[in-house]
Amino acid sequence: MFRRVIKQASSALVQKRFLNVHEYIGKDLMGQYSIDHQRGITIDNLDHVTEATKKLPSQWYIVKSQVLAGGRGKGTFNTGFKGGVKLAKNTEEAVKYSKEMLGNTLFTHQTGPKGQTVRKLFIAECLDISKEYYFAILLRDKPYLVGSSRGGVDIEDVAKNHPEDIVTRAVDINTGLTLEDAKSFAAAIGFKGDYLNKAAHSIVQLYKLGVDKDATVIEINPFAETPDGRVVCIDAKFNFDDNASYRQKSIFALRDIEQEDPKEVAAEKFGLNYIALDGNIACLVNGAGLAMATMDIIQQHGGKPANFLDVGGGATKEAVTAAFKIINSDPNVKGILVNIFGGIMRCDTIAEGLVAASQAVGVSVPVVVRLAGTNQERGNQILKESGLALISANDLDDAASKIVSITKAKA
Repeated sequence: MFRRVIKQASSALVQKRFLNVHEYIGKDLMGQYSIDHQRGITIDNLDHVTEATKKLPSQWYIVKSQVLAGGRGKGTFNTGFKGGVKLAKNTEEAVKYSKEMLGNTLFTHQTGPKGQTVRKLFIAECLDISKEYYFAILLRDKPYLVGSSRGGVDIEDVAKNHPEDIVTRAVDINTGLTLEDAKSFAAAIGFKGDYLNKAAHSIVQLYKLGVDKDATVIEINPFAETPDGRVVCIDAKFNFDDNASYRQKSIFALRDIEQEDPKEVAAEKFGLNYIALDGNIACLVNGAGLAMATMDIIQQHGGKPANFLDVGGGATKEAVTAAFKIINSDPNVKGILVNIFGGIMRCDTIAEGLVAASQAVGVSVPVVVRLAGTNQERGNQILKESGLALISANDLDDAASKIVSITKAKA
């Protein structure tokens, strides 16, 4: 449900930045906080599957692909095998399913067209579930508890079709979450009797985990009752605040950059804010607000942005060069729009970076440049003297009109 995205709603774009970790890491964290969860063993080698099943208390097992995307159960592998989460009724089936998953690429509605390679599996105990709930803690302007009696399904579908079944409550950050608060919330989503007490205990501990570890999202779906009296966290999704990386070093050391967009990873090394989109016009802009305005006006002229890229106010020539290389490496890009308002960021620095990048990697697509502000004249002079085939623009509207017209003509 929750992942790193740029969400577009009409003409607004909002960037969400956080660390997303694998399910097995979330399960390990819950174990540290005495939260009842589905037990399992993480493997990265097929030779370890049999041993893993022998260590689990159940006779049936759940084989789970570990990828940073939702919809695993409904996903399809590059081999044609369907399902990234499978029920195995014996060890032999666990081995068979593991062979189909480990090392192959899984495609879901959240992985994107390239999919994600499964490098680890979580071999979990199979539990008898009598009732499924949904529970999450979301950090927005304050922490919110979100729950529903309709668990085990996509919460987006519940929100769309049964919004009355979703309960949301804010937590006072000054007093925190008390056990009585947790009991009241558990009762509101349907827990009763001893199940209510156990659910409340887990809710309190999940909240403590979130505060201690700077979590922005903790999502448990399903949050389940079992016939033998347990309340178990079956599936877990955890996100952590990027700004807390300096004090959560042990968690951020578990980051799986192999399942992130390599362009985003490269951009981060230079302090650039980059998010890939699905259009064909790349944007290189300074300032998040200006970047969003640039993408809006591209769309108004009938184009489609290929990325969100903010070089910020203090970018160096090297960072600008790196930014240009990143967007130029995207095979979907058919044109580049550079839109710089020189305040803290100087236009001549941008110009030097563009020239250096063009000389280093070459430019195979049209580039429209609009420079305004600090050292504007010097920046334009650098570009003119470079001999590069750049197209200048008088203002943002002119720049967007030109790049959209050029890319449409080349299509």
